[in-house]
Amino acid sequence: MRAPISGIDHVVIAVRDLDHAQAVYSRLGFTLTPRGVHTLGSQNHCVMFERDYFELLAPPRTHPAMQYYADFLGRGDGLAAIALGTEDANAAHAALRANGIEADAPLDFARPVALPEGTRDAAFRIVQLPVDQTPGCRTFLCQHFTRDVVWRPEYQRHALGAIGLAGIAVIVEDPARDAPSYAKIFDARPQAIAEGLRIDTGSTPIALTARGKLGRRLAGVELPVRPRPFVAALFIRVADRLAAVETLRRGGFAPIALKDGSYAVHAHEACGVTLVFG
Repeated sequence: MRAPISGIDHVVIAVRDLDHAQAVYSRLGFTLTPRGVHTLGSQNHCVMFERDYFELLAPPRTHPAMQYYADFLGRGDGLAAIALGTEDANAAHAALRANGIEADAPLDFARPVALPEGTRDAAFRIVQLPVDQTPGCRTFLCQHFTRDVVWRPEYQRHALGAIGLAGIAVIVEDPARDAPSYAKIFDARPQAIAEGLRIDTGSTPIALTARGKLGRRLAGVELPVRPRPFVAALFIRVADRLAAVETLRRGGFAPIALKDGSYAVHAHEACGVTLVFG
């Protein structure tokens, strides 16, 4: 693991209509944080777990740091970015550049959060990596200055029984060509799996695969329709699969049963990313 990166902190699902995304993910059985408005101009809702989370993000106005998301949304909603955890974004930035990864300069921003004791700012420092470093998505480092404001226990309880991120699947033209670029960030060696190659991040693994191989793994499930490369599926760990299925059905979804006992929701039903619950 390339210090000081501590695995995946969260992933970002970019959406054009945040009201619609909020309604969809609430029906899926997730508890969403109240809407946040960043100092960069973006707005979000987060789905928090014990150690990680995912974010529904809408970039409502032009900002240089948000341009990637505006361009991404030109082809529709989907999982657009992976945030890597760090306790020291400045040191991580220096380490990456020393190893030939030309990351952007650290950038600070915040969003106010209304709490029972009063409003506080959730504050962050990010370092964005070149888009071509991780084909299919943008990767950035994220340092939290106010973890107690972001990880609130009242937002970690989900009707779906979701408890954490379990995996990310990226469809690329050639996993053998693209995996080393991902692996360089983590100072890791790609590992062969049935679907392609896996990158161990120190927490949630990233799998690089061909569309046909992932399609066979997720037989009967609709994957996103985007030009390759792109993030196709987000795997989410649940406490009880059958209970999760019942929650999904109550929300109006018809989850697809997979051979390994997990269940999936089509990409077009989940704002452009296939969701797999296992």
